[in-house]
Amino acid sequence: MADRLEQLIEMECADALLDSGVSVPLKKWKLPWLKRSVEMRVTMKRPRLRGQILLAREYLKMGVKPDWQPKDKAEELAFVAEHGQAVSRLLAYTVCRGYVSRHAGIGLTAWVLRNFVEWRYLTAMFRTFERMMGTKDFMRIISSAARANPMKPRLSRARKGS
Repeated sequence: MADRLEQLIEMECADALLDSGVSVPLKKWKLPWLKRSVEMRVTMKRPRLRGQILLAREYLKMGVKPDWQPKDKAEELAFVAEHGQAVSRLLAYTVCRGYVSRHAGIGLTAWVLRNFVEWRYLTAMFRTFERMMGTKDFMRIISSAARANPMKPRLSRARKGS
């Protein structure tokens, strides 16, 4: 019972976090004439349905298991070399959520993420959104489609055999 309650609380927190967004630092500059440094940030939110579909396709193209973790530095470097561009595109889908921004800004946003954000921040963001994104939004649709299965005989048809 307590485990189920903890899972529900975690799911609600993940939903709130994904809907409100996560502000991520891109780059910090120290300008000599300013006392404090200037920081460029971007807010990552849960993509809309079309963005989630594109994000899922991009993720499946990578062919990485969800629970995969690098064992050593060499394996992490191999992952960066092979999937660095795909990871930056996945994260760009969380920044560019709208129709126009998705079509016009994914490539540019992915390039900015690759060139200005440290890899450890990118992997942390990727793991966070990977863990929180799921098919929970589709569960109601899936269960309703299972109940209204057109291939399953209705009650009256079962007795008549038609």
